[in-house]
Amino acid sequence: MASMTRRRSSAASTCSYSSACYTGSSDEDNVSPRENRQRNSTGSSDFCVKNINAQQAFGRREIEIAEKEMPGILALRKRASEDKPLKNAQIVGCTHINAQTAVLIETLVELGASVRWAACNIYSTQNAVAAALAEVGIPIFAWRGETEEDFWWCLDKCVNSENWHPNMILDDGGDATHLMWKKYPIIFKAIKGIVEESVTGVHRLYQLVKTGKLTVPAINVNDSVTKARFDNFYNSKDSILDSLKRSTDIMFAGKQVVVCGYGDVGKGCAQSLRGQGCIVYVTEIDPICALQASMDGFRVVRLNEIVRQVDIVVTATGNKNVVNREHMDRMKSGCIVCNMGHSNSEIDVNSLHSAELSWLRVRSQVDHVIWPDGRTIILLAEGRLVNLACSTVPSFVVSVTAAAQALALIELFNAPVGRYKSDVYLLPKKMDEYVASLHLPILDAHLTELTDEQAKYLGLNKAGPFKPNYYRY
Repeated sequence: MASMTRRRSSAASTCSYSSACYTGSSDEDNVSPRENRQRNSTGSSDFCVKNINAQQAFGRREIEIAEKEMPGILALRKRASEDKPLKNAQIVGCTHINAQTAVLIETLVELGASVRWAACNIYSTQNAVAAALAEVGIPIFAWRGETEEDFWWCLDKCVNSENWHPNMILDDGGDATHLMWKKYPIIFKAIKGIVEESVTGVHRLYQLVKTGKLTVPAINVNDSVTKARFDNFYNSKDSILDSLKRSTDIMFAGKQVVVCGYGDVGKGCAQSLRGQGCIVYVTEIDPICALQASMDGFRVVRLNEIVRQVDIVVTATGNKNVVNREHMDRMKSGCIVCNMGHSNSEIDVNSLHSAELSWLRVRSQVDHVIWPDGRTIILLAEGRLVNLACSTVPSFVVSVTAAAQALALIELFNAPVGRYKSDVYLLPKKMDEYVASLHLPILDAHLTELTDEQAKYLGLNKAGPFKPNYYRY
């Protein structure tokens, strides 16, 4: 357990619209890797990570463990490695840096791509994994506990480098796209395509489309069936419990919980917590999602009606200031507050950095925010993604998303001129089905094949796609 340090914060820094906004201290040492130039075993120094020599071997083992639970992306790597469908692709990546994304990164390289990579979240990087990637020559600029300045410096190193001409973006949150569009417009115009995997990043892409500022095609992986129905739902269902248990040692049975948002992530969280014996409430702005929650047996409420009595607050909306200072002023002492959405904007953490409140770091990624009357709320991961800061994620479902991301990059990079306009597209249905099929063998699942008569009756190709684009799974 980290030593307890009590700190009082006065003025909070102004948050930018990025997943990097930094409002607290890191548990890592205070020496920035930017001040400590290192080389890997081949002599390359085109990276910036923490302690490459001490950590790379452990990181490699972490990657190998993840590979055992990622059959789909490895099958894609094996099938496409000879064809090199990403040859001459130069990809700027901005995602979480963990063992699972390392498998994706190494797959892209195996398929012929050159990459430069940064983290989309300042707390989710596994330093050992970053070191392992740097050791094999991948230009990676990421470490756990970056400042906001570090975050943008790392991302800039991925975009602007000697003899480097990026033509693809793989983004999680839209920060790489935003930086390139804002700071490097000439480079941005040369991009062949963007692949985005998060609600927040997709929202930012649609804003660019609405204002006529998106000049390249993009694929929205977040709303592909394989991402939304598997990663968003099953990942959240598994990791919300792991995160809360690891960080607080809480017993769930009988606890009152409110889940803000009943999309795929919210559904996973709510159902998982109820399965552990929690009394779960849901807040929603969308009448369709609210009706789903009601018919799933959850009471749909407004947060200000329930906030005094709940033991745990979980945000899963992709919005900002869903939990504000007024809500937190009314919470009971000991209430746990965490975010399963994106960035650190869902909980108004900046409002807690005021003169009358004090912060007590009780263990890694766990802060007690203390009011003058002694009342305390327990804030996890300083409002950032709790499942990536306080636990790990299931490799199997990440394999599904990773395969979808790789196929989206291949599709955009190899598409003939004119197939895709400057707009946001969903992953083609045929590719969604292919991603799912890659993951069936390890589950010993066997598909039934249509007869010619059945295929004719349904008006389908026997090889798919099997559902129209408007079908809701």
